[in-house]
Amino acid sequence: MTKTDGGDIKRRLRLSVLIAVLGVVYGDLGTSPLYTLQTALGYFQNSGEQVEDVYGILSLIFWSLMVVVTLKYVTFIMRADNNGEGGTLSLMALASRVARSEKSRNIIGLFGIMGAGLFFGDGVITPAISILSAIEGLEVISPDLTPFVIPAALAVIAGLFLVQRHGTAAVGSAFGPIMAIWFFVIGALGLVQIIQHPLVLGALNPYDGVTFILMHPRISFVALGAVVLAVTGAEALYADMSHFGRNPIRAAWIFFVFPSVVLNYFGQGALVLSTPAAANNPFFNMAPHVLQIPLVILATLATVIASQAVISGAYSVARICMQLGMFPRMEVRHTSEHEQGQIYVPQINALLAVGVILLVLTFRSSNALAAAYGIAVTGTLFCDNALAAFVYRRQFNWPLWSVVTIFGLFGIVDFTFFSANTLKIVEGGWVPLAIGLTIIFIMTTWRRGRNLIIARWTQDSLPLASFLARLPQSRTIRVPGTAVFMTGNLDFVPNALLHNLKHNKVLHEQVFFVNVRTLDVPQAKPETRAAAEQVAPGIYKVTLSYGFMESPNVPRGLESLSAQGIESSPMQMSYFLGRETVVPASVPKLNFIRRWLFLFMTRNAVSATEFFQIPSDRVVELGVRIAI
Repeated sequence: MTKTDGGDIKRRLRLSVLIAVLGVVYGDLGTSPLYTLQTALGYFQNSGEQVEDVYGILSLIFWSLMVVVTLKYVTFIMRADNNGEGGTLSLMALASRVARSEKSRNIIGLFGIMGAGLFFGDGVITPAISILSAIEGLEVISPDLTPFVIPAALAVIAGLFLVQRHGTAAVGSAFGPIMAIWFFVIGALGLVQIIQHPLVLGALNPYDGVTFILMHPRISFVALGAVVLAVTGAEALYADMSHFGRNPIRAAWIFFVFPSVVLNYFGQGALVLSTPAAANNPFFNMAPHVLQIPLVILATLATVIASQAVISGAYSVARICMQLGMFPRMEVRHTSEHEQGQIYVPQINALLAVGVILLVLTFRSSNALAAAYGIAVTGTLFCDNALAAFVYRRQFNWPLWSVVTIFGLFGIVDFTFFSANTLKIVEGGWVPLAIGLTIIFIMTTWRRGRNLIIARWTQDSLPLASFLARLPQSRTIRVPGTAVFMTGNLDFVPNALLHNLKHNKVLHEQVFFVNVRTLDVPQAKPETRAAAEQVAPGIYKVTLSYGFMESPNVPRGLESLSAQGIESSPMQMSYFLGRETVVPASVPKLNFIRRWLFLFMTRNAVSATEFFQIPSDRVVELGVRIAI
């Protein structure tokens, strides 16, 4: 192979990564032109927009993309990665690691919980507004097709959620090329209009945006609630960093995505300036009539891809929440033998599907849904900004004045966008807020309930040191085999062991007390997976460590003990688990609503056997009643 051949291969590999980035990372940002300018111009439908107003809105959209996406996320926040992993919860784990006090960790945890809750609100609205806005192109083709918009949208949404169980590997390879075509098409459509009306490029000047705000302080503040729709999906740049690395994501944004969406926005503006009637749907009105049907099909594919990225993200966030003790255990299915990140969570899929369908049936148009969209996005942006500021101060040792100046300015922008969206709470903004607050309530309830159970269990348990000291005098019979006792605290004797001794009067020759620990990194190193300490003849304390992006597999983790000279036969292992039955205490520590919710989640949580991937035919469960 010649040197030139090698260079060509490297170029092709880089190009393939950039195309893949388009399909996974930029679906949401790339489909925002479908509804953003249309929604913003809708505020002028009674008085009619003026030339200065169109210039002002275009300027605000452009500089929002520059400040929020290019400067905040691409330049600064993407530097704050957690071993290559991004996202609000990953940032929360990184910030917690460098926190110096328990109070700081609690505040950081609150921001992480808020960000996760709002993400699920965003995850319900994104498929609804994206797919609906694409299929509304039928109305531009012919008003007679209007009755088919809602049924067609519901059919696409139903199909999207039904195929989730099969995984996205088969169709994922097509995501990148489709989105590459999408960005080329929307950029070309915008360029054609700009060539015909080049003066629209004057809106690149921030003066137009400032003038618009000063001349119309009230209407411009309201319009910011629509302008923020242009940056929806900005958090995906950071959240998907582990899949591709920061450089391909940055390159794709700067050299392809950003120019394409800006050309499209300004092309829509040019069209509206020349043909004001096109403001009812400037995106589809840019295309010649003969190309509108192909454009609707392409837009539908692009919005399905954007929705798929959000849905897959919801599965990942749910798994992280389970690992970090914020959610009850749920079924997690791996849909790929090669990619650990490709998972399917049936309960989350069902909840998202029901939520998306209800939103479409309730709001029935992308314009109406736009009112519900902004709060979840701006809330997530604000949480990311606060956590990143903390990381830059503690991890990167930035001076306080630098952190306050840079992230304070970003925070002002986020807060302004959030404030503008609070005006739309009555019109639909309450939807993501309600979803987010419900998720936050669920997470805090689960966390509080589990902490109470651990505290009560610790209070009633026998210290392991005391048990081991008495063991030689107890004349307990040791029988062949290996017993594995799962425990949340290695300093205390698992209740399952005490019950087993009480009823069976025997102890196995080899005993493992196993504690599964979730690290604040995405993935644990294989060589640090299992750590064992012998505390008595044949008795070991074992810690299995997993990253928050991994699914625990206890049998496989115990196999790695052989590297430490601890031999055991998987076929001779018996797993003893305590099956907790939570009952109300005489003086409950949780109020009625939280107690009912916690008991409901506990009863419906996936068993430890399934969650830790333990063979069910080797499990012995012993009941334990715990009052909280």
